[in-house]
Amino acid sequence: MISAELARALRDSGLAWHPAAGDAFLIDRIEADDELFYLSDMTVEAHHFPTGTELGFNGTTEWALDSVPLEDALWLPHENQLRELLGAAFVSLAADFTVVVTIDGVTRSFVADAAANAYGRALLGLLDSLAG
Repeated sequence: MISAELARALRDSGLAWHPAAGDAFLIDRIEADDELFYLSDMTVEAHHFPTGTELGFNGTTEWALDSVPLEDALWLPHENQLRELLGAAFVSLAADFTVVVTIDGVTRSFVADAAANAYGRALLGLLDSLAG
C-alpha cells in the first residue's frame, strides 16, 4: 500500500477517486489519520448524492461515524490499481522495485522501497506531465 504522503501528492496532482469495494482509505484529518478503512458493502459504503459522494459507516466501527464526505477521505490505491492507472505508459517492474514508464516519448524509471510506492511515483510523474 502506498504512503499517505504519496497518496496526498497523487490527489493534489488530479488523481480522481471513484470509490469501489475493497478500496483502502484514511480519514484525512489529524485526529483520525492513523485509522485505515476499507470500502465494503457491509461496513463502509460509498453513497452517491447530487451534492457529492459520502462514505457511509454501517453497523459498528471502533469509533462513532455516520458518514464522511469524500473530500475528507484519502484514497490509498492498491498496487494493481496504480499499475492499471499507468495504462499504456507502463513498461516494466523490476525486482528492486523500479517501475519503468514512457512519458511523452521518454523512458523514465521510478525506484521506491515497495512496488506500490514505485507505481505511485511513476503515476505522479505521468499526472504531472499531463498538467504541464
